[in-house]
Amino acid sequence: MKRINKTFLTFLIALLPMMAMAQIDGEFIKPRTGKFLLQNATVHTITKGVLSGASVLIENGKIVQVGTNVSADGAEVIDCSGMVIYPGMIDSGTTLGLAEVSSVAETVDYQEIGNVTPNMQALTAVNPNSEAIPVTRVSGVTTVIAKPSGGLFPGTAALINLVGYTPDQMYAGFKAVAMNFPSSARRGRFDRRSDADIKKDNEKALKDANELMEKAKQYHELSSKGAELEYYPEIAQLAKVISKELPLMIEVNAASDIQNAIKWVKDMDIRVIFSGVKEGWRVADEIAEAGIPVITGPVQDLPSRQSDRYDAAYTNAGKLAKAGVKVALRTNETENVRNLPFHAAFAAAYGMGKEEAWKAVTINPAEIFGLGDQLGSIEAGKVANLIVATEDPFETRSQIIHVFINGYRIPLSNRHIRLYQEFLERSPDLNAN
Repeated sequence: MKRINKTFLTFLIALLPMMAMAQIDGEFIKPRTGKFLLQNATVHTITKGVLSGASVLIENGKIVQVGTNVSADGAEVIDCSGMVIYPGMIDSGTTLGLAEVSSVAETVDYQEIGNVTPNMQALTAVNPNSEAIPVTRVSGVTTVIAKPSGGLFPGTAALINLVGYTPDQMYAGFKAVAMNFPSSARRGRFDRRSDADIKKDNEKALKDANELMEKAKQYHELSSKGAELEYYPEIAQLAKVISKELPLMIEVNAASDIQNAIKWVKDMDIRVIFSGVKEGWRVADEIAEAGIPVITGPVQDLPSRQSDRYDAAYTNAGKLAKAGVKVALRTNETENVRNLPFHAAFAAAYGMGKEEAWKAVTINPAEIFGLGDQLGSIEAGKVANLIVATEDPFETRSQIIHVFINGYRIPLSNRHIRLYQEFLERSPDLNAN
C-alpha cells in the first residue's frame, strides 16, 4: 500500500506543472461547440469526390451542408483558403486511454486476469483525461478502437471519439467481442516449446473455444425461449455474438492460422472481423472469397519471418485491398496512435495508393463497424468529425490547423506542445543571475 500511495503521489506531483501550463490568462482551454462555417477550402469528401473552393457548415454536432454556395447566419466563419479538409481519421485498433505509463502497473488497464473474460468492457476503463489523447488529436486522429488484450477472449472493444469527460460521452456507437485465435506459431524467439507441445497447446485452445461457443449457442437458444438462467456473464456476452448483436473481432496473424480461422467461422452464422492479419498477403484471395473485412497493422513494422522481404508489412494492406478485401488500418499503439497518418502513408506508397489508404482510415472502418451513415466521410447529416490541414496529412510537412470532433472545435494543445513552448522561450533564461 505504501508503494502504491508513493507512486500515486509522484504521478500527481508530476501533473501539477502541466495543469498550470494548461491555463492561459487564468482560464482553461476547452473544446467548444457552436455553429461553424469553414469556407474556401479544398474538401476531400472521400465518398463524393474532391470539391474545390467549397465550404462546410457544422451545427449541433453534425455536418449540415457541404458545397460551393454555403452561407449561414450566426455562424462563426473560419477562413480555410489554401487549405484542405478531410474526415477525421479512425484508428481501428489501439489501447489509447487504457494505459498511461506502461511501466506503472496502476495505470495499465487493458488486460484482465483470466483466459475467458469477454464480458469485461474496455469502455469502462477508458481514461478521458489521458495525456495521450490530445497528443493524438493534433495529428488528425479523431476516433479510435480501444481494445483489450490477453487470453482467449480478453474482453469487449469499443469505438470512442477523442472528446468527452466520461467514457459514455466518448462512446461512438460500436462494440465487438475480442478473440485471440489459437496460434500454431511460436510466441517469440524465447518460446522453447517443442513442435509437439505447440500443436498440443493449439488443439486444446481451439477445443476450449469450440466448447465456449457451443455453450453460448445453447445460452442464446434458452434465453430466447424465456428460460431462467443462472448468472454466467462470460457466456451471456458470447451469446451476443451468436445473436449477431455484437461482432467477433478475431486477432489472427500467421497465414496458416488465418486459413484455420476462416474454416472455423465458415459454418457459424455470426458477424466476423479479422484483426492483425500480418500475413494476410499470403492468403489474400481466401480472405476475399470468405468476405471477411480486415483490420491490419501496424504498417510500419518488421516482417513476420526472416525470409520475407523488408517491405512485407508495408505492402500487406495494399495486397489485401487489391484482392478485394475491405481493409481498415490500425497502429496497435498506446502513446503513438498519433502516427496513424504515416502508417497510412506507407501503405499508400507501397501499393495501396493514396485514395484507398484514405478510405482505410475513414470510410472503410466506419462501414466495417456498421457506422457508414454516421462517420468516415464529409457528407450532410454525418457526425462532424473532420480536420483542416495545410496539405495532405499523410505528408510529414503538413500542419493540422483545426480539428472538429462531434462538432466540437478542439484546442490544438497537448503536453508535447506545452513543453516545447515552455523550453523554447525559457523565463528566467539560463543566463539570468
